[in-house]
Amino acid sequence: MRALIVHAHPEPQSFNAALTIEAVAALQAAGHSVEVSDLYTQRFNPVAGRRDFQNIADPGIFHYQAEQLHAARGGGFAADLRREQERLLQADLLILQFPLWWGGVPAILKGWIDRVLAYGFAYVDGARFESGLFKGKHALLGVTTGGTAARFSAAGGYGEIDLVLRPIQHLAVC
Repeated sequence: MRALIVHAHPEPQSFNAALTIEAVAALQAAGHSVEVSDLYTQRFNPVAGRRDFQNIADPGIFHYQAEQLHAARGGGFAADLRREQERLLQADLLILQFPLWWGGVPAILKGWIDRVLAYGFAYVDGARFESGLFKGKHALLGVTTGGTAARFSAAGGYGEIDLVLRPIQHLAVC
């Protein structure tokens, strides 16, 4: 099996970094190959825009999703996106390793999702989730929080963890 770990924490000595290191070691010890996309170390730019594409389908109006489809059909993604997409294509398992900040993923990971999991590459109409373009691949979330279990309960300040994580669980890794 080939695994891709997308690591999204700025501190190399963080618990998230330790989890990434341990995941790499455990997967390799089990005989799997592992690649890590450390978004902060790579200085991954999370901001979507025209620079995501080698050429533009419609110079008159910039419609990001239409440009993604154009790039997917013609191999026109920028180099950083092609690199991440190739890593994803090679992987049987995707692990997103991140801290939960303000009820969601860090901006750098959200930008990776927006830019890398592009329309035409990761999904198209009629091919999403169980019938999607990555059918047969697996995904896991490695999530750390600064809150207690009680805070992530129905009565807690953040609400139930399953509801907090639903967007990333359902949309990004399915």
